[in-house]
Amino acid sequence: MSLGLQNISLLLNNKTLIAPFSMDIAEGEVVTLIGPSGSGKSALLSYIAGDLTFPFAGGGEILLNGTTLNNAPPQSRNIGRLFQDDLLFAHMTVGENLLFATPRGSRSEREAMMQTALQRAELEGFENRPPHTLSGGQRSRVSLMRSLLAKPQAMLLDEPFNKLDHELRGTIRDYTFSHLKERNVPTLLVTHDLGDVPAGGRIFEINKFGELSHV
Repeated sequence: MSLGLQNISLLLNNKTLIAPFSMDIAEGEVVTLIGPSGSGKSALLSYIAGDLTFPFAGGGEILLNGTTLNNAPPQSRNIGRLFQDDLLFAHMTVGENLLFATPRGSRSEREAMMQTALQRAELEGFENRPPHTLSGGQRSRVSLMRSLLAKPQAMLLDEPFNKLDHELRGTIRDYTFSHLKERNVPTLLVTHDLGDVPAGGRIFEINKFGELSHV
């Protein structure tokens, strides 16, 4: 699996926010893009995911495993995304949230996938719990496992650790990166905090001119 970004750019009200750049993210690799608030990090992920809205506009080619995604709708891109907020469905139980993301199959097959996900998240027996009864770290783990159940071919991380306290932040960060690497998922992380960067990973910074430079 690989995620290719060729001559990608981002405009805001027809003004350049991110200048054209290219990069390839290999399977299991996490590439980090850092920059201050307002530099276009989240909008860039929206362009890659296919849900960018006006007044933003993007340019350049998005390639997943060599296939161009530019004309594909968001639900067909096989790209997962994690945000600062877990975005679990409040009206569903933990188990129902996980089942929502499982591929089509028999009820028993989907239930087995859900139970396996709960075991991997160390949340066995939580399937009937409402999301609001879970801690922040537990919700983060459910959110990650829900994303992985959809079998994404690439993952976009939009400062998903930002709202966690310091101790929990490190635990969930390591948990997330280990699961993505285990599944060979190419990942683009955007953040303003260098503490969120995985060890040895490539880092690019957006400067005041919207240009990307290797850190």
